[in-house]
Amino acid sequence: MPRAFIDGDRVRLTGVRDFEYRTRNDFTVRYEEREVQLSHLVALDFYVSYFMEGPVGHTFLSFIFDNAPPLSISIETRPEVGEGFAPIASRFKQFELIYVVGSERDLVGVRANHRQEPVYLYRLNTSADDARRLLLVYLARVNELADRPEFYHLLTNSCTINIVRYANAAGREGRFDIRHLLNGLVDSYLYHSGRVDTTLPFDELRRRSLINAAAQAADGAPDFSQRIRASLPTVSR
Repeated sequence: MPRAFIDGDRVRLTGVRDFEYRTRNDFTVRYEEREVQLSHLVALDFYVSYFMEGPVGHTFLSFIFDNAPPLSISIETRPEVGEGFAPIASRFKQFELIYVVGSERDLVGVRANHRQEPVYLYRLNTSADDARRLLLVYLARVNELADRPEFYHLLTNSCTINIVRYANAAGREGRFDIRHLLNGLVDSYLYHSGRVDTTLPFDELRRRSLINAAAQAADGAPDFSQRIRASLPTVSR
């Protein structure tokens, strides 16, 4: 499990995942330590990936630094060997909750390139101060889970519900929206609430935010994060 050690502006993270994948089931396990500076956290990006296109998906965030690679944090279940995720079972304490802290080359690459999931990347217009507050909320939860495990719950302790909960704690203003639960539609919520670029029609923004082709071309490359963003619509930060 990852842990965070915060000393003023500096954050040292252990258990940061950066696996090297050959296929979805053939990979080299690699966990690293990373140090980041809160004062260099400048932006926040939002991912939506789909096991299959529809009203339910998986969401996670990348924290963007101006002097270091992005840091992704994904709220997931941790199934046992041979166990697959089941939405109904997730409501009855069947799956542990885990926060995966890792590189985009791992967390994005395994989904786009090896699991063949459609992956969409949206650049949020969150302020740097709000992004820093949100990261601190996340890191407190990372440490809590390392000390006291919890169960995942589809309706109350899941990826998107927790993202919204932590954004509220960091100062978000807004009401609950059904698309927080039907999170495969959450990019529509982001658009219509003005949290992403709205200069393009939503359908065009969504089309241009699909990064699978770019991720496949950049598979395993050290500049993976830059390359998957090269053709994204710009956003005023």
